[in-house]
Amino acid sequence: MARRQSPSRHYGITGNPNYDGRPFTDFSSVTPETPLEKLNLNWRECDLPERERTKHVHRLHPYLGKFVPQLVEIFLRKYQPRTVCDPFCGSGTTLVEANSLGIHAVGCDICEFNCLLTRAKLANYNLVLLQRETREVMERLQLSLESPLFRKETADYLEKASGYLRTWYAPQALYQLLYFKTLIQDCRYRELFQVVLSRAARSARLTTHYELDFPKKPQREPYYCHKHRRICQPTHEALRFLLRYSEDTLERVEQFSQLRSNASVQVLCGDARKITFPPADMVLTSPPYVGLIDYHEQHRYAYELLDLPMHQAEEIGSASFGQSQTAIQRYLEDMTQAFANVMRSLRPGARMVIVVHDRFHLYEDIARRLGCRIECRLRRHVNRRTGRRAADFFEDVIVWQVP
Repeated sequence: MARRQSPSRHYGITGNPNYDGRPFTDFSSVTPETPLEKLNLNWRECDLPERERTKHVHRLHPYLGKFVPQLVEIFLRKYQPRTVCDPFCGSGTTLVEANSLGIHAVGCDICEFNCLLTRAKLANYNLVLLQRETREVMERLQLSLESPLFRKETADYLEKASGYLRTWYAPQALYQLLYFKTLIQDCRYRELFQVVLSRAARSARLTTHYELDFPKKPQREPYYCHKHRRICQPTHEALRFLLRYSEDTLERVEQFSQLRSNASVQVLCGDARKITFPPADMVLTSPPYVGLIDYHEQHRYAYELLDLPMHQAEEIGSASFGQSQTAIQRYLEDMTQAFANVMRSLRPGARMVIVVHDRFHLYEDIARRLGCRIECRLRRHVNRRTGRRAADFFEDVIVWQVP
């Protein structure tokens, strides 16, 4: 295992890079001749605003650990694959960007919700039918919830809910979510509505506004909100979120439909160490980091509401495994196995682009084990991450060439 290296002088005492140079934002100008080492990828909010980083379907649902779509675009334009593979596709960023550029794509993820979210983003929608289904679901929802008779049925909905759901949701919010679930069962675009349901459930939880990413315990009393700097109330209903996110989802799908190509997309739900990948010309991925995120747990509300199977034990680098030497070694072995497996589907000389926080300097060792040549390694400062963060955060962008 490589030793930890001291920060480059370029980053100064705090680790912040020098922002005197203008960050690169002319993404469509990238060609195979573009020199990667000369690109300044240290984007600030003023350089790459949040509305651009979360354009169209990239914002269908919050997702921790999602990488910047513009970063994906740079490398797709640089290497111009016919088919790109993301063995840790997460929320589908690589697949969405590839499709918008007319590139065939295949993605894989161990998490069932991630696969559902990716499929929903990339489905080929009949917009007239989607608009009609959205309108009908919203009308039925509002009419039913306003009816006095509906109040008598709420006990049945709550009784069927899991202990997790009854703990993290106020009764009114929970029965609104569960009733919405019954309304969408027969919809043609049920998976898209399931994403709306999950997004609303995330916002309607009994948690503080500043702990949406990592809620510690149900919040049932008024509290001082560090996000809004005032006293806030716990959330007791979900209807407003269901209505708002239904409209927002429809708008984002319509926006992406103007960019969506006929390039093929495959979403495989399974273990990247074992699954059989179809042929591809390139890998572009942001794999899990060591002991940082529990990918099932961050969307636990979705698994509970949608009755999705969980495969937590098969996650690579889960936060529950920690960052001990044993956990780091386990991550090293697992990630080597996963990349070795996906390499079987690549042609000789293909590139693998990996965006990762290589805090423990493992990826040089992984490349050596795989026999890959490290063609390029960039370090970029990430200064726009959401949530409360006390220290600077960096990503490594590593390009391997397979033998």
